[in-house]
Amino acid sequence: MKKYDIDSRLEDYAAAIIILYDRPPKSFASDYLAKQLIRPTCSAALNFGEAMGAGTAKDKVNKLRICLKELRESLRNLNIQTKAKLYSEEIMNPLKKENDELIRIIVTLIKNLR
Repeated sequence: MKKYDIDSRLEDYAAAIIILYDRPPKSFASDYLAKQLIRPTCSAALNFGEAMGAGTAKDKVNKLRICLKELRESLRNLNIQTKAKLYSEEIMNPLKKENDELIRIIVTLIKNLR
């Protein structure tokens, strides 16, 4: 399976989210959504690592599906924060773009393993 440097991109994406929220929260909503966003972005990176170490194609697909689920949850969270104007679109749009690209790559990897 070709990696497309996806492992580093997932790690960089999770790190970017952590850095963004490494400040005191503005509000209850900011704090809640920040914590909810950090979990799936880190989980996506960690599950991708597990997928690369999986012994069978079926196990790889299962781990990649978890990664995909977590990325979709992350994108939904970013959309909510943008709509609630918790952060500017200037800050959120690059994160949403990277998230979307990561989703597309993971979907392609899953399709290629079937």
